[in-house]
Amino acid sequence: MSWFFLAALVALSVFAIVLYNGLVKKRQMVEEGWSGIDVQLKRRANLIPNLVETVKGYASHEKEALEAVTSMRAQVSAVPKDDVAGRAKAEGELSHALGRLFAVAEAYPDLKASQNFSDLHNSLDEIENAIQMARRYYNGAVRNLNVAVESFPSNLIANQFKFEKAEYFEIEDEADRAVPKVQF
Repeated sequence: MSWFFLAALVALSVFAIVLYNGLVKKRQMVEEGWSGIDVQLKRRANLIPNLVETVKGYASHEKEALEAVTSMRAQVSAVPKDDVAGRAKAEGELSHALGRLFAVAEAYPDLKASQNFSDLHNSLDEIENAIQMARRYYNGAVRNLNVAVESFPSNLIANQFKFEKAEYFEIEDEADRAVPKVQF
């Protein structure tokens, strides 16, 4: 009888260790995902001054759009690295400012023809795609962690060792989610 009890205790201990290690792995994947987003956002932030300077040379009187991008970039840099919601909001505002900057660029054929502007625009497009992929990876990792933290029996281990749900990286601005209207 004691062998049975000992075997059950060992099996339960191994099961708890496996659950704990799974939670640690999921938490690390969330941190890796956030790091991936952070790297791509940093790449974008480093590219923006070159883009602004290029546009400034052609459209110096379009001061508002240029200042908005510069201001939003500074606000993004000021958000703490681990503030997911704050970072998502600031990044959404920066995306809007960049959109306005590209709208200004459309009005200047010489600027659109500039190889430097074209290269910067293409680089920014590539970075935006990488950011989107990093966000999807991060949100998938967050989903896996959150499911494990809330599901039985792993929630017993999660509560015991203070594993917490992570925040999703979400778009704050409802206008970004709206279906665009196409009119002919």
